[in-house]
Amino acid sequence: MHILIIGAAGMVGRKLTERLAADGAVGGTAITHFTLADVVTPAKPAGFAGTADCVTVDLTVPGAATELLSGKPDLIYHLAAIVSGEAEADFEKGYSVNLDGTRHLLEGIRTTQPGTGWKPRLIFASSIAVFGGDMPDVITDTYFLTPETSYGTQKAICELLLSDYSRRGFIDGISLRLPTVCVRPGKPNRAASGFFSGIIREPLAGQTAILPVSEDVRHWMGSPRATVQFLLHAATLDLSLLKNRRSLTMPGLAVTVGEQIAALERVAGPQVTALIKREPDPVIAHIVSGWARGFDPSRAESLGFVAEREFDEIIRIHIEDELGGKLPA
Repeated sequence: MHILIIGAAGMVGRKLTERLAADGAVGGTAITHFTLADVVTPAKPAGFAGTADCVTVDLTVPGAATELLSGKPDLIYHLAAIVSGEAEADFEKGYSVNLDGTRHLLEGIRTTQPGTGWKPRLIFASSIAVFGGDMPDVITDTYFLTPETSYGTQKAICELLLSDYSRRGFIDGISLRLPTVCVRPGKPNRAASGFFSGIIREPLAGQTAILPVSEDVRHWMGSPRATVQFLLHAATLDLSLLKNRRSLTMPGLAVTVGEQIAALERVAGPQVTALIKREPDPVIAHIVSGWARGFDPSRAESLGFVAEREFDEIIRIHIEDELGGKLPA
């Protein structure tokens, strides 16, 4: 099996690559070839015995997608995007990367196909940001899309494109509406949701964290480990079960910021939560106020997708996976 991961240098891309390389197979089929692509050169997975091509590519460049697809991968993960805060701040860049790049990829697949019989499975990392406006506290999979950010709009358009290209038989696609990944390791990024991870990650590293919103803000979250498992499960799922509804909202946890902080105190103690500083930011608060607060993921769960059941577990996963299982001294 040949797997192409676009956005392989990002946090989720790296973790997905490492897990696939460790597993060595997808659904019983051996992985023989990785193509790992990003705007910066991804790292080769340690211990992988097959071929791993690590390439630098910008899908917004005409012809780049066609060249990237020349090896006709069996499975494609499209994880590449600029994050919500950056897409809102830079309108042109957001549409160029998040929408035009995806369209170039889909067109590259379509125009590479004639006479080949090639029809790859394409797994697209969408977002709960496709929802917005005056929403109920719990949103079902059939709720209409009214995004209130450019990022959410770009993801929603890409979902429609993936569905249509699947309907026309060019790909076998699925869009996964991922919860906000928490706790995201590494340095803070420009995502408006970054503080959800920051108020856990920084205190656990002995550093001060800034909380820009009130503690009653509720959001839908899942761990990096669960996110990778969603992507793995989507690779073997019988997509005929989706019929013409190719987008799925992934399971997660609806928790308030206050509940996050309480869980952190239970796991790591009050000396850690004391490092959280409240500094309201009206811009971030406005963006977050337009996001969904909770979901009914029963459709995804009925298809075998699972996530954590309590936020304490998410914190412990971060400690195990990123801190060597140790709390700060």
